[in-house]
Amino acid sequence: MGDGADQGIFGATASSVSQYFTFVRSGDHGTQELDWDKGPEQVRKALGEALGARNVAFLLGAGCSSMMKDGAERGIATMAPLAAEFCGAAGAAAGGPAWALDASDLSCLAGHGLTLAGDYTRNLERLMETLHALRFVLSRSDDAGDVDEVAAIDGMIAKVQAFLWERCTAGAFASGDDQVLGLYESFYRRLVLRDRSLPRPWIFTTNYDLFSERAMDRLGLPYANGFSGVVERRFNPATFRYALAEQLDISNRKWSAVDGFVYLCKLHGSISWTEDDHGLFPIRETWPQTTPSKVMIFPTPAKQNSSLGSPYSDLFREFQSRIVREQSVLITMGYAFGDEHLNNIIYQALTIPTFRLIVFADPGLGGDIAKLRALADPRIWIIGGSGPPGGAPAHYFSTIVEHLLPRRPSDRIDDAVKLVLQTMAASSAAAAVPTDDD
Repeated sequence: MGDGADQGIFGATASSVSQYFTFVRSGDHGTQELDWDKGPEQVRKALGEALGARNVAFLLGAGCSSMMKDGAERGIATMAPLAAEFCGAAGAAAGGPAWALDASDLSCLAGHGLTLAGDYTRNLERLMETLHALRFVLSRSDDAGDVDEVAAIDGMIAKVQAFLWERCTAGAFASGDDQVLGLYESFYRRLVLRDRSLPRPWIFTTNYDLFSERAMDRLGLPYANGFSGVVERRFNPATFRYALAEQLDISNRKWSAVDGFVYLCKLHGSISWTEDDHGLFPIRETWPQTTPSKVMIFPTPAKQNSSLGSPYSDLFREFQSRIVREQSVLITMGYAFGDEHLNNIIYQALTIPTFRLIVFADPGLGGDIAKLRALADPRIWIIGGSGPPGGAPAHYFSTIVEHLLPRRPSDRIDDAVKLVLQTMAASSAAAAVPTDDD
């Protein structure tokens, strides 16, 4: 699920917030401490101008699908807690989760000098990289005994997939809690009224879940995700070259791009993807899936591998192609710059003078966030820190959507329509209640 940019990593908890957040422009020289009275309007104005760029793309990380509320996860935990849970359950006694690694699995890993410690406890994708690499080596071994080990490693990979499948399909969000889905709907609603003369926005995400698809389906917002077909939807990168237009004049064949259309690229795969033996287009999109065994999540054997196959090579190529164009803006949310492949592409884009990078993250973080801040580049903005009183930090997806993204006139119209529906529904229900006179 991306790099683990979760609510535990990104800054303070809601209980420790102050009335100020940070807007970094040009590094420390351009840092502003903004209050929550007038600060959001300044950010919305700045973002509104940035979103007017010719090419706009978003990178949504795991933090966007996670929402801790009242001590419970309402969405999907990010990679750090997921990895800790999976590794912590390893070697459990009989009766534990079906996806937990057992003693024989741990013995197999130990035979190759591996233990579930270090980076594996923070990022399951690192464990998957290791397992796939180990399987690759052993499957080419001439030692007959390695055949059994390959089967054991296949079993461990399947357990990781089963665990991620369970966490991405079960939980409060799958039992009627629409809080996270509602945030995604609000986010996509902000993108609807982009100027028709400008290219459509691109959404890149490292998440496996289906919040983006469900949100756009609910809004009736058409999107291209690289798949074509109806009964058998198969991956075909040519669909990213398609656009959606409406016919304005039948007699003169005049066309115009529709207001609402989005390109969606799931860089690490999806729980709705499977692979079969169809020649030209072997990747299918099917939901609901019947089993997690063939679910395509996370590019393997390694994201930096030059032989990275389709569809991942196509998706990474789209990411690079989109953000290295002139007058491009990339906005990252819930992403802690833990993916070297994506980071390298972003850093390449920074060599283009007209590129702008807007990062929602805790400005006080180390690692790549600190390196970006130290560049003191006016094209790099970092927004984050403490949230409004009683609210989540400024760099959390909920705060970004509710307070910092530019509001469109359509938002007020949507609110008015929702109020009408709620009021009229309540009136109708009251009118339907029988009285003593009936």
